Amino acid sequence: MPKFGAHMSISGGVATAFERGRDIGCETIQLFTKNNRQWKAPPLKPDEVARFHDLHTQTGIDPVVAHASYLINIASPKESVWQKSFDALRIEMERCDTLGIPWLVLHPGSHTGAGVEAGLAKVAHSLDRLYDEGGYQTAVALEITAGQGTNLGYEFEHLARIVEQMRYGDRIVYCFDTCHAFAAGYDLTTDEGYQATFDAFDRLLGLDRLVCFHLNDSKGDLASNLDRHTHIGLGAIGLGGFARLVRDPRFADAPMILETPKEDDMAEDRLNLRVLRALVEGDLSEDDLRDWWRTFEQETGRTP
Repeated sequence: MPKFGAHMSISGGVATAFERGRDIGCETIQLFTKNNRQWKAPPLKPDEVARFHDLHTQTGIDPVVAHASYLINIASPKESVWQKSFDALRIEMERCDTLGIPWLVLHPGSHTGAGVEAGLAKVAHSLDRLYDEGGYQTAVALEITAGQGTNLGYEFEHLARIVEQMRYGDRIVYCFDTCHAFAAGYDLTTDEGYQATFDAFDRLLGLDRLVCFHLNDSKGDLASNLDRHTHIGLGAIGLGGFARLVRDPRFADAPMILETPKEDDMAEDRLNLRVLRALVEGDLSEDDLRDWWRTFEQETGRTP
């Protein structure tokens, strides 16, 4: 069975993500290493780092995946934006190294009108410079995107072009977001579409470099370019698409992480994790799913 988990809040300190993850039965987690809405962050204190490592060991939650701030745009043609983005990415990498986090998930960024090729070249140059300056142990995990606006990364070819232009291309790995891929036009709803998607991924990027998944159903239709996450089985991908993925023996040990909507009590995460585990076992029907969410609504007063 894959390792299932969710993105966890770090309110109260980075180590608290483990406590939250343990409380809802996560086997893996994703977190921000700092405030996602700010460019900078104070250095991690030794006691924070020690607590993080202690809870990592105590909970057995592994691997830990970090996600870079959404402010970062290392594809920007505007020098002031690029410099702030590069500096922020450097901070994120330093924090990941300090915490021993193996992968930092990063959106390739947006070319904001400079053109796709110029944007991809800027990303490649930026990542090379990052590794030139830092020699980090953490690997950048480029994430496929939905293709909104001038965002890069909505085709596997975009990620391949970045790596081809890099001197440190061997340090780059990948994160596959189901909602983003589906919205970008990769069909996961049929056997043929699923097979074609991962055949293309393997040919262009290599399945051996696919280190983690974001599991999100899609509010938008196939090729809609709409980055709107919803709960597993309640969107346009549906239960069938996720059943194919979680039962795929190639990904039997992969971390699969929810980024679906939730409130502070994380009840939605608990239910989505239950759905994923039932799909592995093969005993979940559409009727079951409706019943589970109907009970959820009665117990919480919240509509999914």
